Amino acid sequence: MKKVKLAVVGIGNCASSLIQGIEYYRHHHNEHSDGIMQPQINGWRPQDIKIVAAFDIDKRKVGLPIAKAIFAKPNCTTVFQKLIPVNGVEVKMGPLLDGMASHMKEYPESQAFRVANVKPVNVVEELKNSGAEVMVCYLPVGSQKAVEFYANACLQAKVAMVNCMPVFIASDKKWANKFKEAGVPIIGDDIKSQVGATIVHRVLSRLFNDRGCKILRTYQLNTGGNTDFLNMLEKSRLKSKKISKTGSVQSQLDVPLDTDDIHIGPSDYVSWQKDNKVAFIRIEGEGFGGAPINLEMRLSVQDSPNSAGVVIDAIRCAAFAKERRLSGPLNSASSYYMKTPPVQHRDHIARELTNEFIMGKNIKVNKNKIN
Repeated sequence: MKKVKLAVVGIGNCASSLIQGIEYYRHHHNEHSDGIMQPQINGWRPQDIKIVAAFDIDKRKVGLPIAKAIFAKPNCTTVFQKLIPVNGVEVKMGPLLDGMASHMKEYPESQAFRVANVKPVNVVEELKNSGAEVMVCYLPVGSQKAVEFYANACLQAKVAMVNCMPVFIASDKKWANKFKEAGVPIIGDDIKSQVGATIVHRVLSRLFNDRGCKILRTYQLNTGGNTDFLNMLEKSRLKSKKISKTGSVQSQLDVPLDTDDIHIGPSDYVSWQKDNKVAFIRIEGEGFGGAPINLEMRLSVQDSPNSAGVVIDAIRCAAFAKERRLSGPLNSASSYYMKTPPVQHRDHIARELTNEFIMGKNIKVNKNKIN
């Protein structure tokens, strides 16, 4: 079976979980693999993804084989697959741009980024030379310029993009048109986890509406101890993240809540939590006869494997689209896998549309400008 050739931008906890998972399912695969939503997409199993290029800016990762870099500090996610074969792929230095928050310097090396004193490579040439078909973007929240740089690199190298970040590319009409005109598919923006805070909040909010209960107000508060939460201590980097998470929940309501009645966003960085994310969700509403109904829940997950379980499907969908000569945003897959897709759907509808896409139904091929 032909491999899906993948480039990874940002060799942090999420990349570590993804790459561990590719090897893990090589040894734990069956027709109904636990932890996988789609055991096969276009014949590709999770282990049929091959890393061919990798980019980062941290001095403890740049220059290392990716098999070792995924375990380097400040990564702190759970290790469920210790042995990763060395495949000759070395982590290359990417451009820094706005990829690191300034306050990172104030925290210990074991918790924060440290920039390598190395000249950035030509990313477009690296993508072309590697033969990459898909690029997954795992840059820190708030990296607007850096994400746009890699989006442009995908356009120039004709590499499909999976944008896991809350920088609006697939959902922005200008960028969407660029990908359409270049003949390059994209899935985005801002990855949903398998059973994460946003998807659970969406489902619970929809439940209230479907059962005839009025939602008066709601919040979602999250804590964690990985570099994602440390990065988000800089509030100026959170604008797009809050828009993405809030919009994702609001999209499931028949009548969106007033701004003052909904609060969704990161709460705090707790270093000892490491990659354990804890979400607190509260929904206050009214039921029959105006009787009050209040729901509170606490969700605890390993944040990065939770994300990788979705990304591993999105990568294969992007490769499938490229093989079928599709271009621009993939609306069905984006609506199912991402918080801010070009088109929002109820989750059960998004799942049905994505399954239809995977089965090859309702596919319109763009025959223009594609290699």
